[in-house]
Amino acid sequence: MFKTRLISGIILVAVALATIISGGIVLLCTLLCVSLIGMNELYRAADVQKDGFSSLGIAGFACAVVYYILIWFDFEKFGTLMMVISIIVLMCVYVFTYPRFHSDQVMAAYFGVMYVAVMLSYIYLTRGMPDGKYIVWLIFLCSWGCDTCAYCVGMLIGKHKMAPVLSPKKSVEGAVGGVAGAALLGFLYGLATHGRPAEYALICACGSLISMVGDLAASAIKRNRGIKDYGTLIPGHGGILDRFDSVIFTAPVIYYLAKLLIRL
Repeated sequence: MFKTRLISGIILVAVALATIISGGIVLLCTLLCVSLIGMNELYRAADVQKDGFSSLGIAGFACAVVYYILIWFDFEKFGTLMMVISIIVLMCVYVFTYPRFHSDQVMAAYFGVMYVAVMLSYIYLTRGMPDGKYIVWLIFLCSWGCDTCAYCVGMLIGKHKMAPVLSPKKSVEGAVGGVAGAALLGFLYGLATHGRPAEYALICACGSLISMVGDLAASAIKRNRGIKDYGTLIPGHGGILDRFDSVIFTAPVIYYLAKLLIRL
């Protein structure tokens, strides 16, 4: 299992390097594909669709596609507009196919658009900022770096449970180690890239706190739905949402923190 996880992790890092370094339309299309796969995993978990595709699920996918097309042109002008249009479209499907779907399915469909597609799009938006080719990597330093550091510290000295019901293996000591580790990685990354080490360290520290919430939130949804993993796409890791759960939360936080602290 460890070998499988390692190989999958290396492939993920390679894909991330290739697409994020390329940026532009390559990154946008990659994130759209990842978003659609993640939405499909969530829709199956939330019974928006089961064995096949449903009209409600297809409407959600269509909203995500249109959203990505529009932010390619102008996020500030079209981003929020598309979020509003998405709920209108999904409610239209709900009304005109009634009583095929329940209100909780409609809410889950809209949640999928926002939680997966919109939140992940902030990787592309961060990459498009001034110095975004450097700042965008803070998203992954926060999420994956915090996860790794928290795991190591938790295994060594973890005693006090952070969320005993939701995630019994996570400890307070591990969480502190994860935040400290992410901050250190941000600081070193700032030095290595001739950036702003103090600002990068603060951004990573704040982002790592949010990344842990993202990880636990995804776990809570799985526990509510009675599933172990969202999918099997990534061997040794599960589905897209199993691997990108913390990144989903971290991406928009890094985007706005960078704007606030670095004053781009």
